[in-house]
This record gives sequence, structure tokens and C-alpha cells, in this order.
Amino acid sequence: MTVKNSSSSSDSMDCDDLKIVNCSDPRVLVAVERFNLKVFKSIVFLEYETPVNGSNLDECDVSWRFRNKKEKSWRRYRDFRRFKFGFGENCTYKVFHTSGWHSGVNARRPRIRPSSGRGGGPKVVRGGDPEINDTIPTLGSQTNFRRGKYLYYSRGGDYCKGMNQYMWSFLCGLGEAMYLNRTFVMDLSLCLSASYSSTGKDEEGKDFRYYFDFEHLKETASIVEEGEFLRDWKKWNRSHKRKVPVRKVKTHKVSPLQLSKDKSTIIWRQFDTPEPENYWYRVCEGQASKYVERPWHSLWKSKRLMNIVSEISGKMDWDFDAVHVVRGEKAKNKKLWPHLDADTWPDAILTKLKGLVQVWRNLYVATNEPFYNYFDKLRSQYKVHLLDDYSYLWGNKSEWYNETSLLNNGKPVEFDGYMRVAVDTEVFYRGKTRVETFYNLTTDCKDGINTC
Repeated sequence: MTVKNSSSSSDSMDCDDLKIVNCSDPRVLVAVERFNLKVFKSIVFLEYETPVNGSNLDECDVSWRFRNKKEKSWRRYRDFRRFKFGFGENCTYKVFHTSGWHSGVNARRPRIRPSSGRGGGPKVVRGGDPEINDTIPTLGSQTNFRRGKYLYYSRGGDYCKGMNQYMWSFLCGLGEAMYLNRTFVMDLSLCLSASYSSTGKDEEGKDFRYYFDFEHLKETASIVEEGEFLRDWKKWNRSHKRKVPVRKVKTHKVSPLQLSKDKSTIIWRQFDTPEPENYWYRVCEGQASKYVERPWHSLWKSKRLMNIVSEISGKMDWDFDAVHVVRGEKAKNKKLWPHLDADTWPDAILTKLKGLVQVWRNLYVATNEPFYNYFDKLRSQYKVHLLDDYSYLWGNKSEWYNETSLLNNGKPVEFDGYMRVAVDTEVFYRGKTRVETFYNLTTDCKDGINTC
């Protein structure tokens, strides 16, 4: 990339003295800031660090924090790039070129972790996201436990259902806890539905923190982890003659309003009835929907997944268009989606895109089509990017791999189907022009024939 006007002026200065760029000169950073504002218009620059030397005398490495304009959260991401400088009129600094995402390796901030061995100072380790805090909160003393008020949901029929049902039910429980002004007891262990697993079977033992932002949840809601809660509960009952007051609720038909004046330390909703009576979300149906609100603002995607989203977007300099191609089982079901298969054939997609996306643009294809080369025909007109092009971002040398393994007692975590959907969807959302399967590529209805 090259621009012709980004710098601040100098007074009286011999340009021959400036053949070596002084990266700590404030005017260097001014030139970088102006360049970035001109080139990267889809992100908000939050703060810069002082530029440092690059590999050559005319280069500087610069690090900054940013957020994407299409992300509503306050979360910050980091990029560091290498800039090549020259001089314009009156010896002003000018950015001639910048390398790609995370190219300014000299500006990458090291993480400092305490040394675990004897002697020696702190150990410097590169990588990781120091802003993620996945620690499980504790109640502290038994007195703190006894002073609290809790809403505890036993595991119900929602377990191992799809992630949309999980979120709908989880936020019902959290919403009821907020309505009752109680701390919600949550199980961090999830069951991944077979529809998202590589084995085709339900997979238990997944950690909530793989998929959702636990730190943000802790900041916006009063929660306690189920294991910590049960340990404190048993410990209290063992050491005190007077047991903790508990109200057991055996049916979802007991409404939150009926529990609003209950003074028991623990309200324990038990979901022991057959499906669908044992779904958590049934608590929030009917009259309860008028006064219990689901706190959607508390449930964000995991920042680890969003770091991958930012990295993919950054690799394309946040300047790309996107198409979402839904195929899979829907394309096979000609009764409900009679035209979908033909309308998402590569020739048909290319014909449709020609009227919507300029040729030779970066084109991100978000899709559930498993055959990688299926979209090769699009490469004749566009610079095509697929999720699997970036598989190294969750490979065994990635930050994501290392950090999720730590959450999983050192065992590797699979980048599963739901994670793929989450990242695909977020990258698609950041495209400048977005082409949907339904409403753009095909006239079939999203939910099947006659449902438009």
C-alpha cells in the first residue's frame, strides 16, 4: 500500500540527515496514524504504542489496539505492522508501504509470567491474550456463602440439544435469577449436540468458556460455578447443625412471580419430568415472559473465537466482501427447498455475484459445504477465502490451541462445528457487501416451501 500525503511538517532540516528513520520521533507516529485512518476505515483505532525499529533503516514497527466498527462490544484487539518510510516535501515523513497483519514483530509486546522454577527472574513468553480472565469466582468464607441467595437449576432435557436451545434456556434461568435478585448457579460443562460434532454423536464435557465470554458474563451477572457452590453447601451442612434453607421446585409451572417473596437461601428448580416438560425455557413461558427478560447482553461469543475472527479479517485488511452459501441437508431436501441445490451451484453463484461484487475483490465464503474445492470456479473472478485457509489459527501451534488446552487440563480441544459456524458468521458479518443464500442467491424460503 502507498499513500502520498501522510505526515507532519518539519521546520528547517536537511533531508540528508533523515535517511535513517528515527522511529521514536513523534512525527513518525503521526504519519502512521494518518495512513491508518485513510486506509483502514472499518476499524476504530483506540491507542498506539511508540514505534520501534524494523529490520531496515527506513522501517518502523508499530503496535496499536482497535475494535471493529461492526462489533458492538467494548473488547479491544491488537495489531502490529511494519511500515516503510520515505520523505516528502520539506522533509516530512511519508508512509510508502505497510506489510500485512501482525508483520511488525518487533512491536509485539511480550507477556511476562512468573517463573515456576527456583531462582531466576520472570519468564518472558510471547503470545496469548492477557485481557482474557477465565478464572472461576469463589464465594470465599462460609459466612459469605450463607449470606447469599441462590437460584439453582438441575440439568434438564436441554442437555445435548442444539446450541440455540441451550442459549434460550440458559438465559431464561439467568433472567429468572436477575428477576429474583439471586445468584445463578451455573454448570460450566456443556454437551455439544451431534449436529456440531465430528463424530456424529453428542459430546459431553465441553467447557462453556470455549464458546462464550465467561469474563463478560461475570461482569454483567451474579453467578457462581456449580462445583464451587455444591462444595460450599456441603461444607456448611457438615459443620452446622442448622442446615441451609432450601425450597425445591419440581415443576416449571411454579412461576418466578410465585417465588419472588421466598426467603430460602436456595431455590432449587428440579427438572425431573419427561421431555418437553423438563426444558429450562419452559419457566419463562406464559405470564413469566412479561416480567422475566433474557439478558442477551450478558452472552458474548468467546474472545478466543473473536480473536480468530479479527485475525482472518485483518489478513484481508478488513476490506472484503462476503457470501454465505447454505447447502448440506437443505440442498438435498428438494421437497422443502426445490431450487436451493441448483441456485448454490458454482456457476449460479458466480452469475449472481457478478451483479453484486466487483471482480478481483477479496471474497470470503462462509459455508457448510464440506468440499474445499467446490468454490474453485469463483477464483476466476475473485480472491476467494475460506475458513479452512486459516486452519493454522486453531492448529497445534496456535494461541487458541494452547489456551483452550489449559482449560481442558492440558488436553487438546477440537475446533468443532459450532466454533466453525461462530467464526464463519462473524467474519461474514464484517464483509462490506454481504450476499445471503436466502433472499439473494435463491428464491426458496429459509424455513422451507411456503414459509416466506
